[in-house]
Amino acid sequence: MRCCFCTRVLRGILSSPKYIEKSGEYDFMRPWLGEGLLTSSGRKWHSHRKIITPTFHFKILEQFVEIFDHQSDVFVEQLRAQAVSGQAFDVFPLVTLYALDVICESAMGTKINAQIHSDSEYVKAVKEITCIIHIRTYDVMARYNSLFNLSPYRRQQDKVLKVLHGYTNSVIQSRRRDLVENNQKSQQDRDREAELGIRRKVAFLDMLLQTTVDGRPLTDVEIREEVDTFMFEGHDTTTSAISFLMYRLARHPEVQRKVYEEIVAVIGADRDRPVTLAMLNELHYLELVVKETLRLYPSVPFYGRKILENCEIEGRTFPAGANVIIMPFFMGRDPEYFEDPQEFRPERFAVETSAEKTNPYRYIPFSAGPRNCIGQKFAMAEIKNVISKVLRHFELLAPDHVPEESFIAEMILRPTYGISLRLKERT
Repeated sequence: MRCCFCTRVLRGILSSPKYIEKSGEYDFMRPWLGEGLLTSSGRKWHSHRKIITPTFHFKILEQFVEIFDHQSDVFVEQLRAQAVSGQAFDVFPLVTLYALDVICESAMGTKINAQIHSDSEYVKAVKEITCIIHIRTYDVMARYNSLFNLSPYRRQQDKVLKVLHGYTNSVIQSRRRDLVENNQKSQQDRDREAELGIRRKVAFLDMLLQTTVDGRPLTDVEIREEVDTFMFEGHDTTTSAISFLMYRLARHPEVQRKVYEEIVAVIGADRDRPVTLAMLNELHYLELVVKETLRLYPSVPFYGRKILENCEIEGRTFPAGANVIIMPFFMGRDPEYFEDPQEFRPERFAVETSAEKTNPYRYIPFSAGPRNCIGQKFAMAEIKNVISKVLRHFELLAPDHVPEESFIAEMILRPTYGISLRLKERT
């Protein structure tokens, strides 16, 4: 009865609009993200969630697919440079740069070319701020503001925030000017651009610039908070998912073969054919593989909620101020939730079982309830796109020596020793 009770409590916490306050650990993100969708609560969270949700409508996702496809071409070239030697290499850093390129262009409409210029100031700043957030989560001395403010980490944080906020602010101002100029164009100019096939991609930022809350436009600070939140949530999480997915495909050649056959059946044998959202939606078996990967390796291994007032859920009392920590990593590996949990078996998600119907909170890699991951369709499309591109060019092979699985459970799940792969170019 332990698991049934546990998931009933989870349902009570995650599904209720009363328990949307994030736990104290999320405060360490506020210097970068401010009161964006991840960290805000109350009326601000409700109003911003409402206006941002349509941003991930499938019609808008179609535009993002073009970005996925272009950046995955660059990623393939980075992999090709590694494949020449035939030796094993750590793919995780390359995936990180790919994901950063995708999310920066999708969020802000600008290219930072992280895959080519990995030593750029902005790329380094993103890496440093996520490291500081991790340190504050686990280092007892750094958790308290009074001690943190006296430490070298505070000076480092101020330095990188100047870079991060400075870049986002400059892009916001530039896009505002572009928006004004575009609004001043005559209908004749627009018709001429349409005839020439000139189509301006709309970034997440552009949609925020044209959004109003209670009849007023969002301020530059509010826009920056949401763009930075999109940047934070959208690159580390997909890096983890893509890397562990490639790791599992390399270790399970029969699964990789099925995925490849489906890709060829849907997209065709042309390695360079651009994909569409409709094609990605047809990759049903690949979606099962993604789900199975996230069961074993949820990108966010734990998340928390803060209880603001004394309450009782399923007969258990939770005192005001308590932090409730939810751990999808352990839930996905619990034999009372999943049969043979250590086996990598994508087919387990092919048919919805009665257990899933009665216990939907046993599988929650994207969280659940009102604060579930707003970008999960974006993430699924991005993952499918890059994997479909990689497998059209390469066969993924396990290294001669596969180290024992070991993880670093930061805010994002990371492999302790990286993701070691070999590549064989398809002929």
